[in-house]
Amino acid sequence: MPVAPAGGDTPRGAAVRAVLPGLVTALVVAGACLALTAWVPVLPGLLLALLLGAGARAAGLLPAALDPGLAWTGRRVLRTGVVLLGLQLAVGDLLDLGAREVAVLLVTVAVTFAVTRWLGPRLGVGRTLSLLVATGFSICGAAAVAAMSPVADADEEDVATAVALVTLYGSLAIVAVPVLAGALGLSDRTAGLWAGMAVHEVAQVVAAAGAVSAAALSVAVVAKLARVVLLAPLVAGVGVARRRAGGPSTTGRRRAPLVPLFVVGFLAAVLVRSAGLVPDVVLPAVKPVTTLLLGAAMVALGSQIRVDRLIRTGARPLALGGVATVVALGVSLAGLLLIG
Repeated sequence: MPVAPAGGDTPRGAAVRAVLPGLVTALVVAGACLALTAWVPVLPGLLLALLLGAGARAAGLLPAALDPGLAWTGRRVLRTGVVLLGLQLAVGDLLDLGAREVAVLLVTVAVTFAVTRWLGPRLGVGRTLSLLVATGFSICGAAAVAAMSPVADADEEDVATAVALVTLYGSLAIVAVPVLAGALGLSDRTAGLWAGMAVHEVAQVVAAAGAVSAAALSVAVVAKLARVVLLAPLVAGVGVARRRAGGPSTTGRRRAPLVPLFVVGFLAAVLVRSAGLVPDVVLPAVKPVTTLLLGAAMVALGSQIRVDRLIRTGARPLALGGVATVVALGVSLAGLLLIG
């Protein structure tokens, strides 16, 4: 039988105790943000949670004891919230994108990926990092970076830099999209489609579109999932191209799943909802729980924006991430306005 460490603690118990302070803090701050939003509806709760997390990190108010729990919340709680979000949608919602809107989405992904990958080396950014940034910014953020990293034979530094850039620019997009959508007079549907087609992470899309309206959030999630589905063929295509070109082998390296498991869980939740397997009495309770979990994830993601680390990456990767974000936002908005 396994012997517990001295003091009667087990490895699992120690891990739980390490995670709890950050998790509880994120949940409490998120709950306060959502309560404030209920009192002052003009304040978007998810965005406020992200800004508080980022502000606390920048001000040095987060003790090191919170870091393990905040990191865990930013991954696990986020994915749980996204899966539960599927219970608010039915299959009909996922089929709601029109052919012209799908065409705009495909063009946005293709142009963002191609321009970023082409521009990176010309800015002095390594080809591997350029490929990771192109994948993360055109598809689904950190999950896409993780999926591409074995194919690209990327080292930990390049992966960490790409993820940091996704976090920074995706967080900026959370603020920019609702503000610009209002200034441009975009309809809720157009604003939601814009967020889903251009913002990097799933959670960032949820926060950006949720700051517009519930209707914008619904269509934004659909558009974002359509982008996520493109991850598998993109990674597979790059892998085939690199093998034909005699690129480095990834034999023996652990491959990340081509489609993140939480996306599979989201789709399963949609199917469960569509099949009528969720009692009507349960659905009203799911929504606030989902919002609270996503709010806690926003606090955690905000706390992971470390300006000092981003500064150490240098101006060139920062410039590449900025251009990739502008391209994604610009191409998708232009396409949506073009199709009316």
